[in-house]
Amino acid sequence: MRNARNIMILAAVLLLLAGGGWFLYSTGFFQAVRSPDALRAYIARFAPYSHLCFFLLQFLSVVLAPIPSNITAAAGGVLFGTWPAFLLTFGAVVAGSLLTFSLARALGREFADRFVSRKLSERYQNVLRAKAPIFLTLAFLFPFFPDDMLCILAGLTRLSFRRFAVIVLLARPWGLLFASALGGAAPGLSPWLMVPIAILGLILFLLGMKYGDRLEKTILARLKERKHGDT
Repeated sequence: MRNARNIMILAAVLLLLAGGGWFLYSTGFFQAVRSPDALRAYIARFAPYSHLCFFLLQFLSVVLAPIPSNITAAAGGVLFGTWPAFLLTFGAVVAGSLLTFSLARALGREFADRFVSRKLSERYQNVLRAKAPIFLTLAFLFPFFPDDMLCILAGLTRLSFRRFAVIVLLARPWGLLFASALGGAAPGLSPWLMVPIAILGLILFLLGMKYGDRLEKTILARLKERKHGDT
């Protein structure tokens, strides 16, 4: 009986996600996301429901994970201003994170395997089981970890829903706030100031691409050492 219920829930979730993916594709979202200007125009098309559209896009970006939420948060900052964009993004990210965690907790490995590759699962599962609170906090603070996939894998551990929710609320907002503030300040900034900011962002991106894996491995190794030390 329980297996039949889980299958029905999983089928309903997959249908909803497929419907969301089809909506994004049919409305040109994946083409618009290649350019900040095109993304702003895409969101503005749904006026007077632009705020609701933005919230749904951010929510789907967590569940379907096509793009990082920070990118759309910056576009939302330009369109709505810093605080509206941040609050909409943060609300959507929290809702999406809690949903994926709860679905993984309820449906188990069968659900997780449909969204998380075996390679990612093997890389993070042992550390999550041993040091989930510490590792999740670090992963949410650093931009090179797959935050949304980790929410699913965390649902397979013994971490309580309440503790997971606290970690999400405390660790996930800072990058979103920075991206929203950057987007919100962009229209009023002088081009002479925007150029250094853009260069700095490019440098940080390249450093993350080059050294992100190394830093990730260092964090994982340190947590594993602490695990063995505790035993």
